[in-house]
Amino acid sequence: MKAIILSAGQGSRLLPLTADRPKCLLSLAGRPLIEWQVRHLEASGVREIVVVVGFRAEAVDAALGSLGGCGLQIRTLFNPFYKVAENVASCWMARHEMDGDFVLLNGDVVFEQAVARTAIAGARGPITVTINHPSEYDEDDMKVELDGDRVLAIGKDLPMNRVGAESIGMMIFRKDGPRLFAEELDQVMRTPEGTRSWFTQVVHRMAGRGIVGSVAIDGLDWGEIDFHDDLEAMRAMVEGWVRDEREVARA
Repeated sequence: MKAIILSAGQGSRLLPLTADRPKCLLSLAGRPLIEWQVRHLEASGVREIVVVVGFRAEAVDAALGSLGGCGLQIRTLFNPFYKVAENVASCWMARHEMDGDFVLLNGDVVFEQAVARTAIAGARGPITVTINHPSEYDEDDMKVELDGDRVLAIGKDLPMNRVGAESIGMMIFRKDGPRLFAEELDQVMRTPEGTRSWFTQVVHRMAGRGIVGSVAIDGLDWGEIDFHDDLEAMRAMVEGWVRDEREVARA
């Protein structure tokens, strides 16, 4: 299993913290966010990780330099359009990496080990969206419309009477999924609005074909870092993991 992490952006909503370092290098319990992602993906069976970089790419390269080895391959792919395009451009830059089963995730998602493990194990069809069922939604949530476990639509602006879950920013592509997604990416990038699209919009376009499923990770720890309040919440969550690990080690 391969993972593709989209970490090209700066994270301007977190300024001034991201003035000289990308969001993926913000510290959580003494480790950069991306290190938590890498370690938890590795623990879930991922053996190859491609990180799409852009803003302060050299700093991300340096942070990743000590994380490979022992059967884990890590490399970066530079997206020169990170200042002028949304994350579909990062996906498009990585389309040649979509040559087999892979996990695709945003570079600002923090998750415990069990999230990736559950998502990968539960992915059966070509495309699987990892979802959560929150008690309430806000305007920034990536909302999902469901028919059973099949995804009918995905987007931030879905009418609330159609919303059944939220996407956590992690998707799994298996079987024909990688090829179909790469082909759809190419079609989207040929449209006038292509560079202004998000990869979830590409999956939304594909959902009508009946090939997009879902897997729920309710009850497991995860979160996205978009704003300063998110960062503080994720730092508290990760510090809780570290305390738990220390207590287990002492037992």
